[in-house]
Amino acid sequence: MVTTHIFKNNEAVAEAFADFLQKEIAKTEKINIALSGGSTPKVLFDILAKKYADKIDWKKVHFYWGDERCVAPTDDESNYKMTNDKLLQHINIPPGNIHRVLGENDPTEEADRYGKLIEWNLFLKDNLPIFDLIILGMGSDGHTASIFPHQIELLEADKTCAVATHPESGQLRITLTGKVINVAKQVHFLVTGASKNSVIKEIFSNTGNYKSYPAAHIENAEWWMDESAGNIN
Repeated sequence: MVTTHIFKNNEAVAEAFADFLQKEIAKTEKINIALSGGSTPKVLFDILAKKYADKIDWKKVHFYWGDERCVAPTDDESNYKMTNDKLLQHINIPPGNIHRVLGENDPTEEADRYGKLIEWNLFLKDNLPIFDLIILGMGSDGHTASIFPHQIELLEADKTCAVATHPESGQLRITLTGKVINVAKQVHFLVTGASKNSVIKEIFSNTGNYKSYPAAHIENAEWWMDESAGNIN
């Protein structure tokens, strides 16, 4: 069963999810979170920095990334750079709690290194690392993390992380694989914008090309959407 939360606009989605995240962090002594890039997380990170910097015990939080572009951490395309600019430099989080993908390194070697880092740091079940919470976005092509329709086999890859290729630019990326995403304790999609609506309709109704969309294969996820993305009537 799909759980959905629909709000008026992008900022309302981010506001509600920030409040939810604060409550989840308060429940535990340590939480391992995989972050997403994209427009809605950018707003989310702004809200967390401005309204929750002193309301969350950031020492509890360990941040990882669900995917990252193979660029330097100073590059404007870096998910890490966006997160650092919007959130990390504004909160009191220990540097050792920030586990970034080394996008500047050889992609194949980095996918292996980052996968082993995650496996070392997280609890393993059936040889799969268990994240407490994963934040995902979804592209208008139905991709999530950096699992694109033309590499949908990454949903079933046996490695924790893999190298993905953007279908248009050819840019290489490091991504969590589908098995790791699907065993997480919680998975939350943050999806906004009218360009996502047709894909959302197909996924939620199991119609059209839904099987070709990687996002459709993520199980037991909660979807946080604005009205333009989530209107499926």
